[in-house]
Amino acid sequence: MDISNLFSLFCGIALFMFGMSLMGDGLKRVAGNRLELLLAKLTSTPIRGILLGTGVTAIIQSSSATSVMTVGFVNSGMMKFRQSIGIILGSILGTSITGWVIAMSEIQGSGSWTALFSTTTITGVIAFVGILFRTFSKRYTNAGSIMLGFVVLMVGINTMSASVAPLSESQAFVGILTMFANPVFGILAGVLFACVLQSASAAVGILQALTATGAIDFATALPILLGISIGAAFPVLLSALAAGTEGKRTAFVYLLASVLGVVICDSVFYLLNLVFSFPFMGRTMNAFSIAMVNTLFRLANVVVLCPFIGLVDKLTCFIIKDKPQAATQKIEPIPLEERFLPYPPLAISETRNAIYDMAQAAEKSVQIGFDLLNQYSEEQMDQVTQYEALADQYENRIGTYLMRLSRGELKKEENADVFKYMHTLSDFERITDYAMNIAYIAKRDENENIVFSDEANKALDVIKSAVTELLNRTVKAFIQDEQHVEADIAVLNVVIHKLCNQAELQHVERLQSGTCTLQQGTRFSELLNHMEQISTRCAKIIKSVMEVHADSYQMHAENSQELDLKSSKYKKVLDDYKQKYEI
Repeated sequence: MDISNLFSLFCGIALFMFGMSLMGDGLKRVAGNRLELLLAKLTSTPIRGILLGTGVTAIIQSSSATSVMTVGFVNSGMMKFRQSIGIILGSILGTSITGWVIAMSEIQGSGSWTALFSTTTITGVIAFVGILFRTFSKRYTNAGSIMLGFVVLMVGINTMSASVAPLSESQAFVGILTMFANPVFGILAGVLFACVLQSASAAVGILQALTATGAIDFATALPILLGISIGAAFPVLLSALAAGTEGKRTAFVYLLASVLGVVICDSVFYLLNLVFSFPFMGRTMNAFSIAMVNTLFRLANVVVLCPFIGLVDKLTCFIIKDKPQAATQKIEPIPLEERFLPYPPLAISETRNAIYDMAQAAEKSVQIGFDLLNQYSEEQMDQVTQYEALADQYENRIGTYLMRLSRGELKKEENADVFKYMHTLSDFERITDYAMNIAYIAKRDENENIVFSDEANKALDVIKSAVTELLNRTVKAFIQDEQHVEADIAVLNVVIHKLCNQAELQHVERLQSGTCTLQQGTRFSELLNHMEQISTRCAKIIKSVMEVHADSYQMHAENSQELDLKSSKYKKVLDDYKQKYEI
């Protein structure tokens, strides 16, 4: 084997791995990320989890990608750790499908008409159709990518096979392979091979290419395949370094399942071989037999471990223990998984959970701020402070996350969701700021012993009730994506502004009569301003929700103007609110 063969080998490896990536990306786009969403939702039983993990991995051509997504589901709370074990086992089996695709390179025609079914002919036809789809059809662009990915993969595997063929005459190469027939050395070589390539499918594919030398026998191939199974856990473990305890456990299950499968299958097989001396140990392997052995080993691994999923769960939890709980529980934001950014439906679902949590935090902070005006406590003050800090973190994290997501290719409805969340982030954050300001006023009133008059307290109670209703309805409408509440909320917002103006005028009369002091009046005006601002932010949130609906642009344009409160459309709603909230 000379230098030209070496460069040809590198070229073949590059084409092979690029073809795998191109084909896998095309398959994922054709699936529309539905398979990833299935992973998150349909894992009620271990068997169902195994089947889903196998199917998704077979489609996206990567057990690492399936496992990394599963780590993300568990880390974000979308899935329980125990549910993930079945998916991990399924991904270990599903990755063997790629070997069967590569094995098609062995198909050759021996006669004039059978040549039509050779790999060369089939690859040529697929390449021609694929480039037509990619060039002239928008509808079938992804299908064209899949076809061209398959073609590049096949060219890469054939290039590798041709480049290593001269090694059959090298005694040094044969001597090295003989070393790998030793189970320990073979497994270590397979682990190293998969770790370097970061892909079990790629490692198996290159081993299949090496069968062209005729120097790979069963005794050599088996331990290398076992090692590849373990080495495939390396990229999954790397992806979980920044994950929480549950995410780390999920990633560790991949390694644990692979190691247990190798130890059990390896021990049983070689013990039986010691007793019966299997005659096929020296049989020369080809691409088909490598794919067969790889699939049978992985299937045996899953079958053996499936009844012991509960034991795997306990063992993993014993090895990776829960973190000790802090004495005082701090409110933490829901994590946003970086792993989901290539899969917009998952990333948007993750964002939705986070911003819903942010909305509920804003609602709670306002309610606690109002409670502090009635009876101040340091414990509740700390809660408002935590919610305000939580909202700041959410605004920064969600905003950054959505900006990164929006750089990719999004569907119309996905763009609409991104628009809605980007336009409501600052509103929810500002609501917690106003709640914090109200809490500070309550604290200063407590420290300075400032007490409002009965008339001022009654007015504040009415306005607080109206703001509370408005905020509750806004958060509920935002979370449930309601489209019929905009008029009610817009009218209630106007009513709150009128109530605040009326309360301000009454406050001026009390100042003139000497019923209230100037210091009391300043605090009273500040409270009215903060409650008005909360009301305004609620109206803005609902308008942003309405804008994402295609049939609501005209309605939004109308409501963005000053409301005609005398029209029949709003008069009854206005009268009801005036009667309910009266100073």
